[in-house]
Amino acid sequence: MWQHRWVKFNTLADLKQVQKQLAQAHAQAAAKAAALAAAARQAEADKNLFSKAVGAVTTLPDKKQMLKKPVAVPPVAKQRQKDEEAVLRDALSDDFDVSTLLDTDDMLSFRRPGIGPDVTHKLRKGEWSIQKEIDLHGLRSDEARLALATFIREAHKRGLRCLRVVHGKGLGSPGKTPILKSKVHSWLVQKNQVMAFVQAKPAEGGAGALVVLLKPGH
Repeated sequence: MWQHRWVKFNTLADLKQVQKQLAQAHAQAAAKAAALAAAARQAEADKNLFSKAVGAVTTLPDKKQMLKKPVAVPPVAKQRQKDEEAVLRDALSDDFDVSTLLDTDDMLSFRRPGIGPDVTHKLRKGEWSIQKEIDLHGLRSDEARLALATFIREAHKRGLRCLRVVHGKGLGSPGKTPILKSKVHSWLVQKNQVMAFVQAKPAEGGAGALVVLLKPGH
């Protein structure tokens, strides 16, 4: 516990001496405080000067965090996509003989059993508006088969009815034989969504294209 300490002064000179010592002590304390404040201000000024000279600073990543294994990204379902493509590809055979199913007219039209000749007649006259088309020019056989199968499936899913399939006239093929044309006929006959097809009118591609009618979508 702090206790009062009583000091006895014998003379006035003693009192003045003590007052002088106290004044000196206060002055020293004030000078010390002023020196500390000046040093703090100088340190802050130096810090600001350094920041201005260095510019923006980017914190380096923690080495421990850098050693952590990256989070694995969930794999894309590529195998499922490949399986679906395989189903579409295998569903259309190149060995299917379509010749007996085509109408033996000058444009080799096709209609499924139960579909009247008026359907192909209307297709030829253009009474069905073409809603979408696909151009198979320049594709290899496997690419064309997959592209056509996907095109028919998506169009049927969207409820489209009348399509145009451009297969070309085969003028660029060896011997100028329309190989892709006959394959497209075969592939379309194998697609259950296809009700009928006819050769396009000259203005719509003629012998290099077909107008295809699909069943109504679900």
